[in-house]
Amino acid sequence: MDTLQWIQKWYYQNCNGDWEHTYGVKIDTVDNPGWSVEINLVDTCLENEHFESIEIERDEEDWYYCIVRDGVFSGAGGAMNLEEILNCFRKWASNKE
Repeated sequence: MDTLQWIQKWYYQNCNGDWEHTYGVKIDTVDNPGWSVEINLVDTCLENEHFESIEIERDEEDWYYCIVRDGVFSGAGGAMNLEEILNCFRKWASNKE
């Protein structure tokens, strides 16, 4: 299963009639250029799980970081690093479920 399919499945599994009305997954662009990802963990099995923040900076265009703060997985990265950010979430979440 590829990462996008996995994220869709994770989202769907957390939809319970309430969660998806308040929380969810946001993928956006940033102007440096790059990506921003926010995945709300409130009321999911990951809400209280520890996450070791990650910061990778290969060069000015090839970078990403991921952190969990206040019940939200947040990631940002360069224009070609979206998949790495999503894979970071997938790897962590898969080990906790």
